[in-house]
Amino acid sequence: MALFSQKNNDPMRLPVYLDYNATTPVDPRVLETMLPWFTEQFGNAASRTHLYGWTAEEAVATARKQLAKLVHVTPKEVVFTSGATEANNLAIKGVFEKKSHVGKHIITVATEHKAVLDTCHHLEQLGAEITYLVPAADGLITPQQVAEVLRSDTILVSVMYANNEIGVIQPIRDIAEVAHQAGALFHTDATQAVGKLPIDMPLEGIDLLSLSAHKLYGPKGIGALIVRSGVEIASQMDGGGHERGRRSGTLNVPGIVGLGKACEIAQKEMKSETARLAELRNHLESEILSKVPDTFVNGTTPHRLSHLTNICFENVDGENLLLSLRDVAVSTGSACTSASVLPSYVLKILGLTDDQAYASLRMSLGRFTTEEEITFAIHHIVEVVEKMRG
Repeated sequence: MALFSQKNNDPMRLPVYLDYNATTPVDPRVLETMLPWFTEQFGNAASRTHLYGWTAEEAVATARKQLAKLVHVTPKEVVFTSGATEANNLAIKGVFEKKSHVGKHIITVATEHKAVLDTCHHLEQLGAEITYLVPAADGLITPQQVAEVLRSDTILVSVMYANNEIGVIQPIRDIAEVAHQAGALFHTDATQAVGKLPIDMPLEGIDLLSLSAHKLYGPKGIGALIVRSGVEIASQMDGGGHERGRRSGTLNVPGIVGLGKACEIAQKEMKSETARLAELRNHLESEILSKVPDTFVNGTTPHRLSHLTNICFENVDGENLLLSLRDVAVSTGSACTSASVLPSYVLKILGLTDDQAYASLRMSLGRFTTEEEITFAIHHIVEVVEKMRG
């Protein structure tokens, strides 16, 4: 599946796509599986009085099993949503509403995605008390940091599995254990981790997990919140009692089928894909660091996603750098905040100056990234930076 063209003098050529953390293309195998559910099999999965509805319900059940298998839970623990943003809202608001009579304290991390941070800010207006942990310069927090701020009225700890900007993987299992020892629930926004890292929710002590299909080669507009058996949350969407009363609304059958197929593919290919992407990422990173002076990697390198690097190019104007990289699609931060003129809040928290944050590029590889693309990207980035520096 070619995503770009770099033929000489091709006016229609597309840039090399290195922004897989923003979104991924739908895998052709996923699309093929989805197509019949738009036309031939268009039934409502809640219509249980005829064949059309039964067929759709069966397809949803299959996808539920495919997703459940990927994170080692039971199908009944899967709640389909419109994406990870809704899943985060459902998890955090749902726990707060259900348990606010017990306590109103929630712990999270200052480098979380805005879908978590803005949800917490909203709850603060409703009386919640939020502790925002600040990670070390490498992007990591420790279980000890969580333990130090736990209170008798702490009801939830929410920590992102892998950061969307710098790829840092947090010690989820140890943090969840600390949370449980204090009687709090543990939630993780695993949007960037599902399908890329082996996740075992029961083993790791995860009570609630958010994910989105379009980060693992599925369609946009579909995701899920995994709610472990015995965990109670308050619904945020009422009307019909779908998804065991946790999320009402007519199910997006084509999207759900696509998410299920994407999970099935990830389950089979994760190990080999991780190794291939790590090799390409390491080559990209080492070549840039060796050929371009005054560069460094943001965040820890031993504990991060295998397909991502975030590099700071010092003494370069960040805005001009992005504008000059016309043949490579990269980003300077989260896709959800790219419209902002402010520097990345994640990098600022790690201690970078405004200029350093503006001049940092997130480059994320994916399933369809080729060696040819990486070779081209290295040459293009090095050339552009050298020209900018004079």
